[in-house]
Amino acid sequence: MTFSDAVLPVAFVVIAALYASVGQAGATGYIAAMALAGFAPDVIKPTALALNTLVAAIGCVRFARAGRLTWRSCYPFAILGVPFSVLGGATHLPPSLYQAAVGALLLLAAVQMLRSARSATALDAMAPSSPPFLPAVLAGGGIGFMSGVTGVGGGIFLAPLLLTLAWANTRQTAAMSAVLNLLNSAAALAGLWATIPALPAPLPWWLLAAGVGGLIGSWLGALRLPPQALRYILAALLFVAGVRMIAA
Repeated sequence: MTFSDAVLPVAFVVIAALYASVGQAGATGYIAAMALAGFAPDVIKPTALALNTLVAAIGCVRFARAGRLTWRSCYPFAILGVPFSVLGGATHLPPSLYQAAVGALLLLAAVQMLRSARSATALDAMAPSSPPFLPAVLAGGGIGFMSGVTGVGGGIFLAPLLLTLAWANTRQTAAMSAVLNLLNSAAALAGLWATIPALPAPLPWWLLAAGVGGLIGSWLGALRLPPQALRYILAALLFVAGVRMIAA
């Protein structure tokens, strides 16, 4: 039995559950696990996107059924977010120009999440039902561009922005992040579809594993975990993402 046969499915369950609890989909975790297993980059990218799309879709359904997701809270971010993500994807900058800066921002966001975790319940009580329209449109453009340039899912930028500016409560933030991650992952996967090489034979089992993790994590995030715990989890994910950007 190989490493990928024995360990990857378990790793995908854990990664998907952890990320899905806060509306993320786990792409960075899947990429790291597959790289450790020795897969080539041209196999890792479409596989991670497929897993990401599935987990994000599960999160959207779960949070919507729990009443955490509304059209009004999401669409302003997509007005400029979608075209600017395309623009960002077509912009080729030297990594040294943006990775350290984006990584530092993610680390600062992680610190902010840790500072706000203890007062999460009070902050959630003061949050509006939906973000302010025009600022959300403009923020969506910036998030979309950063997502396109860096290849990092937009949800990891959206979540700390929403919580820092108190535009949404913790569970609403997770729901909106899931929507943005679904849109970005599905679009990227569609763009790769024509050039995807032969995918790994165990992919159906990996999808099943990630799906189970996504179901567990989104259930915990939408219905069970307290806001404080969700902010701590998000802080940990932001820290990992920031370190990865700086060290890349």
